[in-house]
Amino acid sequence: MTSTQQFDELKRRIWQIANDVRGTVDGWDFKQYVLGALFYRFISENFARYIEGGDESIHYAELGDDVITDEIKDDAIKTKGYFIYPSQLFTNIVAKANDNEDLNTDLKAIFTAIESSAMGYDSEEDIKGLFDDFDTTSNRLGKTVKDKNSRLAAVLKGVNDLDFGDFEDNEIDLFGDAYEYLIGNYAANAGKSGGEFFTPQHVSKLIAQLAIHGQSSVNKVYDPAAGSGSLLLQAKKQAKKLTGNDYFIEDGFFGQEINHTTFNLARMNLFLHNVNYDKFNMQLGNTLTEPHFREDKPFDAIVSNPPYSVKWVGSDDPTLINDDRFAPASVLAPKSKADFAFVLHALNYLSSKGRAAIVCFPGIFYRGGAEQKIRQYLVENNYVETVISLAPNLFYGTTIAVTILVLSKSKTDTKVQFIDASGEDFFKKGTNNNLLTDAHVAEIMQLFDRKEDVDHVAKSVRMEKVAENDYNLSVSSYVEAKDTREIVNITELNAEIETTVRKIDGLRKDIDAIVAEIDLPAGRQEGGQA
Repeated sequence: MTSTQQFDELKRRIWQIANDVRGTVDGWDFKQYVLGALFYRFISENFARYIEGGDESIHYAELGDDVITDEIKDDAIKTKGYFIYPSQLFTNIVAKANDNEDLNTDLKAIFTAIESSAMGYDSEEDIKGLFDDFDTTSNRLGKTVKDKNSRLAAVLKGVNDLDFGDFEDNEIDLFGDAYEYLIGNYAANAGKSGGEFFTPQHVSKLIAQLAIHGQSSVNKVYDPAAGSGSLLLQAKKQAKKLTGNDYFIEDGFFGQEINHTTFNLARMNLFLHNVNYDKFNMQLGNTLTEPHFREDKPFDAIVSNPPYSVKWVGSDDPTLINDDRFAPASVLAPKSKADFAFVLHALNYLSSKGRAAIVCFPGIFYRGGAEQKIRQYLVENNYVETVISLAPNLFYGTTIAVTILVLSKSKTDTKVQFIDASGEDFFKKGTNNNLLTDAHVAEIMQLFDRKEDVDHVAKSVRMEKVAENDYNLSVSSYVEAKDTREIVNITELNAEIETTVRKIDGLRKDIDAIVAEIDLPAGRQEGGQA
């Protein structure tokens, strides 16, 4: 099989495990156990390979815990961010899982020990609470300890049986991609909540490419509503793909997430994609009212898919209008629609040479009131580089056709580019959701790069014209939709009608003649006798 076929088979088996083992537990609740087991296996194998250092004579899993010196432990934690004793490794736990009557409490103790190993080190905040949602004593796993252990053993064995191939060649990517596949599948099956923490990879490719486009290097990548970290990781992947440079992003990845479970998913996701603790900084909290990273800004690349039109404190907190993020616009986003609060936050964190690519609800681009005043501020200060309307039904949990807003502080002209990528030429219809193929992403990026007008697709508009249009930033206000109605040649149509009318008249005459013959008296019919 090809690598693609192998990965497809791997994904099929992972999803089968997730469904078969959970039993009556709701899939949304059970996801933490499958994802947690996958993460536990990864960090165990990753840590063992680090300790072995390529020496084939050393098998860390076979060593006794008592051979580990304080020096070895200290060095490992400083490098990897955590420590796992041989007896705590996934491979040793899964080997005895079926016969271990204390499996659930043993796992809980191991996870606590792994997190505690980082206490007092630089990695403490990055490791703390990672396993909080892998609750091995939860009644969701079963009413009795035996039931809990049976289900946990089945999950561990299922994950253990997955073939990730050779670790050095591809295991890191496969682990991470398999993890993201699971997150994506759970998101797709979670209904409305799915889109809150996971941006589909085909869309995140476009967002990442927009944010890093044209830059020779990027200091840091930031996502103010990070979800499970998929956009940050896509920035990493696209930077490597487009530049071939592992160090294109110099100082790592930063993100803030308000949901605790999703915050843990993001940290696990980064670890699984081989982003070490010293290369990422994830923080928990409300970005709009408790922003982190003020001392770490500015950022050369910002990627974000914030929640659409959520409520926030807004004008109920009189101090916010003096916040350096919102003060320049002289108005706060409406309390019932925080969309532009996220936009202004991102703009404040953006460097003078960078770009921010933000997924937005389309209504914010044409509504009046405070949102119009914020658009005026963005346009008059020449921060709006491009507005891109996408096809409907690309995201989990919503069918709306969202819009990407691209902000820049280093524009060389005062025009705003509008791209209509909502037509059938810019997406592929899927079973549940529509898709952007790599070809679609490339075509949109080409339009973005060239800034050339293309009939019915792209148009660059002078700032003054946008102002005349009440600072409306809706793509449909500037890019004329293609008329798909059939073009009719009136002359030819009239000729066809005239021909048809003549034929009908002829048929009527023939019918009248036949009817007249039928109506003649029998003695008068042709050939009849008196």
